Amino acid sequence: MASPAPSTSGERKKPAEQIAFRFCSECSNMLYPKEDEAERKLMFTCRTCNFSEEATSMCIFRNAMNNAASETAGVTQDVSSDPTLPRSNRTCPACKHEEAVFFQSQQRSAETGMKLFYVCCECGNIFQ
Repeated sequence: MASPAPSTSGERKKPAEQIAFRFCSECSNMLYPKEDEAERKLMFTCRTCNFSEEATSMCIFRNAMNNAASETAGVTQDVSSDPTLPRSNRTCPACKHEEAVFFQSQQRSAETGMKLFYVCCECGNIFQ
């Protein structure tokens, strides 16, 4: 099956179609996609009782990939217990505790400046 054509700049982008599991109305087992070669239609068929229904959409699987990584990706709340990280007396906006560890942004890009992120030693909140 071919990928959908990319939309042109003047078109509004449609939201991604929701893909759900289908279940047999006869025996409640899962339905699997299968081609009806005689009719050249996509069908959903039960492997147990051979119940079959026509697919309402030609899309049976969607692999949505998100390539935008967060600047704080991989940072966990227990970094506050790391003795190698520098500490600051910045006040946490969430719990008002006055001790935090800090580190530089993980994003490496020429157009972004250096950003410092703070992790509260009390509640683990990440803030700038």
